[in-house]
Amino acid sequence: MVDLKGQYAHIQSKIDEAVLGVIRSTAFINGPDVKELATELSQYLGGTQVIPCANGTDALQIAMMALDLQPGDEVITPSFTYAATCEVIALLKLTPVFVDSDPDTFNIDVTKIEAAISPKTKAIVPVHLYGQCADMEKILDIAKRHNLFVIEDTAQAIGAEYTFSDGRKAKAGTMGTVGCTSFFPSKNLGCYGDGGAIFCNDEKLTAALRSIANHGQSRLYYHDVVGVNSRLDTIQAAVLRVKLPLLDGYSASRNKAADHYDRAFAASPKIKTPFRAAYSDHVFHQYTLTLDASLDRDGLENFLKEKGVPSKVYYPVPQHFQKAYNLRGYKDGDLPVAEELSKRVISLPMHTELDEEQLKFISDSVLEYVNR
Repeated sequence: MVDLKGQYAHIQSKIDEAVLGVIRSTAFINGPDVKELATELSQYLGGTQVIPCANGTDALQIAMMALDLQPGDEVITPSFTYAATCEVIALLKLTPVFVDSDPDTFNIDVTKIEAAISPKTKAIVPVHLYGQCADMEKILDIAKRHNLFVIEDTAQAIGAEYTFSDGRKAKAGTMGTVGCTSFFPSKNLGCYGDGGAIFCNDEKLTAALRSIANHGQSRLYYHDVVGVNSRLDTIQAAVLRVKLPLLDGYSASRNKAADHYDRAFAASPKIKTPFRAAYSDHVFHQYTLTLDASLDRDGLENFLKEKGVPSKVYYPVPQHFQKAYNLRGYKDGDLPVAEELSKRVISLPMHTELDEEQLKFISDSVLEYVNR
């Protein structure tokens, strides 16, 4: 699904130099590269402050801790997403309230959010799924009217740009109260281990986020609040500093691959290709097809596997049906779009190293199965 070896081959000398530089310096924790990455990523995001941390899940947890969410508070989030989003909600003894997906973008359906708001609701966590921003202008409007926090989960969409109705543009993760991302190796901006970051435009909240990520310290050995130990490793920061200037180019490569897939599948009535919303760039963390109900998804997966083509289902079980998070007793039909997507989506290889020959083989293989 990704070709990290191929990507590394193109930047090997710079990566090796950066990693060896950290080893030679022995500044393994909070070394200069961590601070430089925060500065450079902040500049890329248009000035939003960046707090590096250990992983994307920690980023979400630290954000909720800094916003002082309390046990029993409700947090609205989409069901059709990875478990990390609702995992931290549950870990903090908050209550996840799941909302259905938009049938085109697969992101949270903004028309369903207000019906899910109660007196206990404190925050909305939109997930920018597969590389495309959720409809943030409408989400922010809802949040403002109901006095709610917005925590953007941009683990799959770093680099995507949202366009507001007045023409103003903003990067994914910089529009809400707090933004959170992951640098897991397979992400569009990935390191060579675990890593994450938190984005914030509010000075006071940024200080709280920074403190909580560092044991709740305001300064060494002075702990003002209960915190966690969540640091981005210096070696990982060095890797990310090499890759950050290449991020927009990586996005362009992914879009080129997506364009090939779009053309290849355009004439097939049994395949729905990804929808591109007018308000957001798409950086294609995943390229996800929606199959006609008449097609056997497992059969397609197995057929592709026999041909040496990987594929993956993101995600086969919506979160409202997960045993760990179905606290409200959700049942079949409660979130019909998320439930249907979980049965019909399949993702194809999507990364920066795909060439025309590979793309043709992948798309031809899919069509061979679909048309037989």
